[in-house]
Amino acid sequence: MKSLVSRFFNDESGATAIEYGLIAGLIGVVIITAARTVGTNMAAKYMQIANNLS
Repeated sequence: MKSLVSRFFNDESGATAIEYGLIAGLIGVVIITAARTVGTNMAAKYMQIANNLS
């Protein structure tokens, strides 16, 4: 029983999975933020081009 408890406390595979999940989440947030910024800038550029053409 003591070895089972000791093995449970020394197992770090769950912590590693959580860390990878957090990293993946942060990368997702960065990608979404960058895509929104690029989209906003492109929309403004196209609006400027449309206004210059009319």
